[in-house]
Amino acid sequence: SMSMCLQSILCSALYSIAATGSQVLKQKCCLWAQVLHFTSRGQGRQRDFPRQTFIYPFFTRGRPFPLQLLFFGMLFCIYNGFLQGYYLIYCAEYPNDWCTDIRFTSGLLLFLLGMGINIHSDLLLRQLRKPGEVTYKIPQGGLFTYVSGANYFGEIVEWFGFAIATWSLPAFAFAFFTLCCIGPRAYHHHRYYLKTFTDYPKSRKALIPFVF
Repeated sequence: SMSMCLQSILCSALYSIAATGSQVLKQKCCLWAQVLHFTSRGQGRQRDFPRQTFIYPFFTRGRPFPLQLLFFGMLFCIYNGFLQGYYLIYCAEYPNDWCTDIRFTSGLLLFLLGMGINIHSDLLLRQLRKPGEVTYKIPQGGLFTYVSGANYFGEIVEWFGFAIATWSLPAFAFAFFTLCCIGPRAYHHHRYYLKTFTDYPKSRKALIPFVF
């Protein structure tokens, strides 16, 4: 469902539009980065994390979605969008040269890298099954060459990049929540693949290339 994503998008976008003054330009850029993520991301193949989008659902076949999960997902996205937006606009203070600060530039690069990995990995997952197929297949290509949860890895890198770029406690808290929420999912998917497919690459890690 797109409705959960709309909560975060609207909260962040409205904060950015409502804020005035040149002193909040950097905060606006960070908020629009968050909007960019949610408008280009999707729920994906799993229903374990509220990653809704305007783009990705058009390439996937719909599945029944429990109303309870939709409700709690909406509550989470509303709260997270409000928290990130309020902090960046009304609490965060950045120096005039923040856009050239190593924290902002490195965080932005991580954010874009993670988003690229995330989108590319989901596209590879979408191409695994032909119309009408329901069987699981081994993901191939991209970062799936090294980890089973390439899409999850991209999501985590993306939000830690956002946290570094904004250098804010709410952003770091959300990045840590993302790690704790979808990190175990990557591990369980990895175990499932190893048990299900006898030819599954033994050198492939669960989440972090060459490490874990």
